[in-house]
Amino acid sequence: MDAFEISFFLVTRDVFFGLLGLAIILLFHGICLSRILLHSEISAQGNLSTGRYNAVFFHVYASFTVLAFAHICEIFLWGIMMLALGLTDKLWDAVIFAGSCYTTLGMVSNILPSTWRSLWFIIAFSGLFSLAWSTSAMTGMMKDFREAFLKKHQVSIQRAVAKRVQKCAKAPDSGRSMAK
Repeated sequence: MDAFEISFFLVTRDVFFGLLGLAIILLFHGICLSRILLHSEISAQGNLSTGRYNAVFFHVYASFTVLAFAHICEIFLWGIMMLALGLTDKLWDAVIFAGSCYTTLGMVSNILPSTWRSLWFIIAFSGLFSLAWSTSAMTGMMKDFREAFLKKHQVSIQRAVAKRVQKCAKAPDSGRSMAK
């Protein structure tokens, strides 16, 4: 084999195992995220309809925490895959390296053998996709949080608005006072 064939083989191997790992991570993430979103939505709707606003807050915070735990599990999955491929002999080193790549911090030295150097950026892609997906889901969950917050504090908000309106109405130039 010449140098081109060897490097083509190595790149193909890296891409194959990298994409396989990416698919596993995104499948795992999708399953976890869909379960978290379903539980969060059912919980939020039930608690909003019964006026249990603090329970909505709790479930949103709990959902965020479970989602963070899913990301930690994904980092461990990458570490286990690297250990299974024989890329390192210590799980903890693999997990720390995977976490550094997954979060795109890049603060850990590359522990991969020289023939597997391209795997790190696929780990980074999986982290970018998963974190973006989670951010989108958390943004959606915040609508329930906001609705519960506004309903819980509805009387206080109405009083504050009424006070502001009265204050502005008494001011000589009500247009400028309202802007302040």
